[in-house]
Amino acid sequence: MAANPVLAVGLDVGSHWTRCPILLLEDARVRFLGCGEAPSEGWVKGRITDQKAVTECIFLAVREAEVEAQVTVGSAVLGIGGGAISGASGRGGYETGFPRRIGQTDVNRVVERAARVQLQEDEVVLHVLPQDFTIDSRNGHRNPRGMIGSRLEVYVHLVTGSAQDHHALVGAANEAGLEVEETVFEPLAAAYAAIRPEDRREGCALIDIGAHSTGVVVYYGESLLFSGSLPVCADHFTRDVARGLTLNYDDAAWIKEQHGSAVAGLTAGSSLVEVPSAAGRPAREASRRDLNLILEARALELFGFIGRELAQIGMEQVLIGCVLTGGGARLAGMCDVAERVLKCQASLGLPVGILDWPSDLDDPAWTTAAGLAMYSARIKLRAELDKNNRGVFARVFGG
Repeated sequence: MAANPVLAVGLDVGSHWTRCPILLLEDARVRFLGCGEAPSEGWVKGRITDQKAVTECIFLAVREAEVEAQVTVGSAVLGIGGGAISGASGRGGYETGFPRRIGQTDVNRVVERAARVQLQEDEVVLHVLPQDFTIDSRNGHRNPRGMIGSRLEVYVHLVTGSAQDHHALVGAANEAGLEVEETVFEPLAAAYAAIRPEDRREGCALIDIGAHSTGVVVYYGESLLFSGSLPVCADHFTRDVARGLTLNYDDAAWIKEQHGSAVAGLTAGSSLVEVPSAAGRPAREASRRDLNLILEARALELFGFIGRELAQIGMEQVLIGCVLTGGGARLAGMCDVAERVLKCQASLGLPVGILDWPSDLDDPAWTTAAGLAMYSARIKLRAELDKNNRGVFARVFGG
């Protein structure tokens, strides 16, 4: 390893698990070095209620990753999700006064104007993502730099979230000894790890099914068209099983993972599963078909919500694929239900493009963490390129 290795670190602080992969950036590629995870504490229904407990979980996960990678890290890209995340549209314009070549400063100025939207009291802008530039009333420009024009306009997609939640999460990471390079909406990070650019252009949704929130992003033509959180998550599936089969939460989670499926039609009516009873009572049997009917109903509701969101942005007949990530995506049959409801091909989203990525981490629950680390690598690569470009400029002009 180089004397001063460039490390890229992702930190996925979920309400059930805290995960941290460490990557090495070398020759514009990333290589896996190590990872760590710890059970999450300090959360209730997807919101931080004990910041010190969250800090301890972050410290444990990062420390385990450092030991495996044999490095010490000081910063990370931090994932953020939850029910308060939503998407909005913005538009900004800028007059240059006369036709001239458009530069990066012009692009920055018009994007900043598009981001000036009225926010709620506890709302903060997480991302400003350009969709389309217009030059002198001619739209359809993805990158206007270098073109000639006198008026530049842009349409952007804004991802917003709770300022309180954001500050609490960043504060927990800081208390654990980490500088936060950037906060990224978790489905955006997962899409960065699992969806190829050409698939985004053709129309693709990423659905990140977490323990207490489900985040969605929809891409078409290289632009982000939709982002937001849905009111159905993996926790609902477990609680439905607990109520339907009269189980405690932990037993319901185990039964769901070991015997459950979101497709009930393939389950024989005579198939039975053994379920625990209260202390002092013998185990009993329950119909596996009943279990799967419960799970199927909730899965249909989840993808029904997504289908309605797609209809609102005119993508219900355009989407060619959807990718499922998060721990909730591991439930058998979820891709089948997604295909049935959304009328497009569905697959599990796994990290791609990381050298030496362990096979035992080929798991949709790790995709967001991998994407966050890859995002960190992109930030560092761009910073290095900017530094080199400034160095060339200084040598040429004597600065």
